[in-house]
Order: sequence, then structure tokens, then C-alpha cells
Amino acid sequence: MKEEDKKRIEELIAGMQCPKDFKCINSSLEGLCKVKDFGLENYIECLEHDPRACKFALRFGGGYFCCCPLRVYLTKKLKK
Repeated sequence: MKEEDKKRIEELIAGMQCPKDFKCINSSLEGLCKVKDFGLENYIECLEHDPRACKFALRFGGGYFCCCPLRVYLTKKLKK
């Protein structure tokens, strides 16, 4: 991972609270929730079976969007 990506991830973590204690980044990016980038800058589509329990899941129409800044960054910038 590039140094600039590490720095940006640290900034994102410092600016937010995560109910899962940043499990996505602490597990070396293993076990990330399933998402899909569909072109919006600050959102990705949540593909998890039941996203309702996630505080970052926003229901819209018949689906859910993820608005977690860290997860969005990992998807859009690191393709994870």
C-alpha cells in the first residue's frame, strides 16, 4: 500500500467512529463487506445480505448504499 493511501486511511479513521472498531482495516482487508462501485463519488452499493444493522447503510429505493468514508475509500481508491 502506498504511503499516501496509508496517510489518508489514518485521517479517515481519526475523523470517524466505527461500531466495528475498524475491523475492515485491522484484518488486513480480509472479510470486507460486499460492495459495488456504481459511480457516485461518496457512496457505493451495499451487497450484503442484511445491511440494516450497519449504521453506514442507507436505504434507497429497493437497495442500500454504503456511506462509510473508509469503506468508500477502500473501494474507490484501492479497489478492495
